[in-house]
Amino acid sequence: MRPLGNTLITGGASGLGAAVAEAVEAAGGTPLVLDRHHPGRDWPFAKADLVDREAAERAVAELAEQAGGRVDAVVNAAGTDACGRLEDVPADDWERVVRVNLLGTAAVVRAALPHLRASGGTVVNCASTLGLRALSDASAYCASKFGVVGFTRALAAELAGQVGVTLLVPGGMDTAFFDGRSEQYRPGPDAKLNPPGHVARAVLFALRQPPGCEVRELVVCPSEETSWP
Repeated sequence: MRPLGNTLITGGASGLGAAVAEAVEAAGGTPLVLDRHHPGRDWPFAKADLVDREAAERAVAELAEQAGGRVDAVVNAAGTDACGRLEDVPADDWERVVRVNLLGTAAVVRAALPHLRASGGTVVNCASTLGLRALSDASAYCASKFGVVGFTRALAAELAGQVGVTLLVPGGMDTAFFDGRSEQYRPGPDAKLNPPGHVARAVLFALRQPPGCEVRELVVCPSEETSWP
């Protein structure tokens, strides 16, 4: 089983990212957190908004330096959304979703690649069940997550034998992701959502595969997930 080493996690201050960071630390690794907010823990941290590519690149470089120049894995868990019909969502809000979820994911991987090649590391990119099944009033999110699916599958082909690549497809999770939404875009009181810690354990399973063995794709969702299959 591969040791976890230094694992760079976007969105590591909350939600799935924080759950992955906690799981990495509990398993003997070191979480390197990239987020807009401090995680409130004594972990190496760099502040960046993934909408800004240059800031994301600087944050990756800063975290690699804090880790002594070695990055063993990247988990892209940061994400955002802007719900509503296309004509009702302000263009800036719509485009921010694509910039953070898709372009930010690509920027972090690109910046970390030299370190990952050197360590023979692994990338885990977080898509969504809505990266495989489209819904109304979710055009920005679906566009970004469908993009993450295509990007990650192409990346796996491109980096085969050099860097491990896993596509993570989670269903609904019990996080603050739904906070601040209007009622129509929030899970109902009877919604079945996974604790993010359950999904984090699946991420660790992918990260700990021995060299030469990869979990290419993982779907992790509540047993009563409405958006899967």
